[in-house]
Amino acid sequence: MAVLTVVAPGVQTTVQDLAGRLGLWDVGVPPSGAADELSFALVNAAVGNPSSAAGLECVLTGPALTCDEDRLICVGGAVHNATIDGWRVRPGLVVRLPAGSVLDLGPLDGPGTRGYLAIEGGLDVPLVLGSRATFVLGGFGGHEGRPLAAGDQLPLGRRENLLSPQSVEPPVMSDSWQVRVIPGPHGAPDHLTADGVDAFFASNWIVDHRSDRTGIRLTGPMPGWARTDGGEAGLHPSNVHDSAYPVGGIMLSGDTPVIVGKDGPSLGGFVVPAVVIEADRWMLGQLRAGDTVQLVPVTVETAAEAIEERRAWLSDLRQEPAPRAAIAAGPARPDVLHRSDGTPPYTIRCAGERHLLVEAGPTELDLTVRVWIHLLAQALRANRPDGVTEMVEGVRSLLIAVDSARLGLVEVAERLAFLATGLADPETVVLPAREVTLPIAFDHPEAHEAMRRYATSVRPDAPWCPDNVEFIRRVNDLQHRDEVFEIVRAATYLVVGLGDVYLGAPVAVPIDPRHRLVTTKYNPARTWTPQNAVGIGGIYLCVYGMEGPGGYQLVGRTVPVWRLSPGDEQPWLLRQFDLIRFTPVSAEELAHDRAEIKAGRADLRVSPATFSIADVRRIEQEAPVDIATVRAKRRAAFEAERARWGA
Repeated sequence: MAVLTVVAPGVQTTVQDLAGRLGLWDVGVPPSGAADELSFALVNAAVGNPSSAAGLECVLTGPALTCDEDRLICVGGAVHNATIDGWRVRPGLVVRLPAGSVLDLGPLDGPGTRGYLAIEGGLDVPLVLGSRATFVLGGFGGHEGRPLAAGDQLPLGRRENLLSPQSVEPPVMSDSWQVRVIPGPHGAPDHLTADGVDAFFASNWIVDHRSDRTGIRLTGPMPGWARTDGGEAGLHPSNVHDSAYPVGGIMLSGDTPVIVGKDGPSLGGFVVPAVVIEADRWMLGQLRAGDTVQLVPVTVETAAEAIEERRAWLSDLRQEPAPRAAIAAGPARPDVLHRSDGTPPYTIRCAGERHLLVEAGPTELDLTVRVWIHLLAQALRANRPDGVTEMVEGVRSLLIAVDSARLGLVEVAERLAFLATGLADPETVVLPAREVTLPIAFDHPEAHEAMRRYATSVRPDAPWCPDNVEFIRRVNDLQHRDEVFEIVRAATYLVVGLGDVYLGAPVAVPIDPRHRLVTTKYNPARTWTPQNAVGIGGIYLCVYGMEGPGGYQLVGRTVPVWRLSPGDEQPWLLRQFDLIRFTPVSAEELAHDRAEIKAGRADLRVSPATFSIADVRRIEQEAPVDIATVRAKRRAAFEAERARWGA
């Protein structure tokens, strides 16, 4: 078998494919794949590969490579300095890489930030969860789940039955970008003021240096908030009850816009005022620190026309790409497709041109609404039209992804509205569940290391610095830090979402309202969180599935809730509506438990259970005065904390 050998790896060079991993967004597995989908698709098609073939993506500096047999290659994206044995290679031109010659993609000195290489036959690395794409943070896919290193050898695919090669014209790079977006699903007047929405779209945003494949951070003016906080979802007005994001969704993480990237999180608790259209998502892969970005609102119809032009071009590279027309800004309000005043009331809005977001009930936590969302998702799965590709349940929301080439958003909204009329009463439903016991090391050293890094490099004056647990104690009017740990230990947590943050990680809420500690999320978010850290944000608890950014206040660390090994069909270990209990252990005991689970010698402690709204009602009826007293006490402490911030 022919191989491609890495002479020098460049910066963050990874194996990627075009589509990435599909169908796993609901458990926090991002699609990954090429960040600049257009450049990747062009060079891949240029050498005659099928769209499923894998190639290479690099950042800022490209790799040097050699092959042991002649192969056609094409470079693109931000590659401007590629050479073969010192001879310049024009981007988009299909050329032969002779056996033994050295292809050097060179520095990517701008404009643009990512380069691509397609090689005849593609890279024949193993499929992992349905894709060859590398997810570096998760440590899987591509070549051993990591960026390439010198000496790596990548097997090449077969050359039989490939399409005829055809050189292409790469897309134009820039340092000033107009990115078309569809407003919503969130906006005025619920989350932002009308003036705040107008300012959001009128501003010239600057790409922050901390941007990467998980998300593009933008710096600019403060959002014009229409409210003072997120209620039970958190102290900051950006906070919402956990809801799914589409790739390209622009979430307001605190006061910072972050565009969800191909390695981004699927579920989180932040407002999303706009979604980048599919035809312009390629630009996100080329945004460079310091570039300027204007977000231009357009209609779903404009977005559909743009992606159809793209598909037509890629289907026949001999034709000239359609010139990009002058952008005519569309309305700045979210597009509402359906609204119902039933029980619960719900709204269906566009979340880009490929997603719908159903939001139900009031903006506070209502577990009856959470069960209703689950029943709606089950009904759609049982009556799934061709073209629905993903469904992600949130606390009071359901995100539905649609293949726009096969199915329209209006048709899906109509199907949902019909299904909603036939759902069972959530008050009467008994859901199968499991009780899962997790060890937890409170005050774990790694959690404190995350706090220290944040205080040192991000926001030393944040009210949750230097000690998150002390902050939780204060905003819940508790007398001692240990009371925080005792409440977490005593609670039974109901899993109401998976994938926050990543890889099957649960977001959960105590069934007993007296155990619902209230806090807020970091603003801005942390840039590093240890794997399996346990945190609280709003009234929710989450377990971080892997290292990465995060915003929940950290209380400890637990064991992995994700285990990917050869042959594992379902590496996520928790399910919707599982009941989680925590058992305190020392940091040393936790290290032993983590090693045993990672090695497959131990597993989570699990027993059968059920969940029903009747369980919640029973607690509410047994202690109504106590529950009301605790809620009032915490709300007063919450308000006092916010008053201190404004002083």
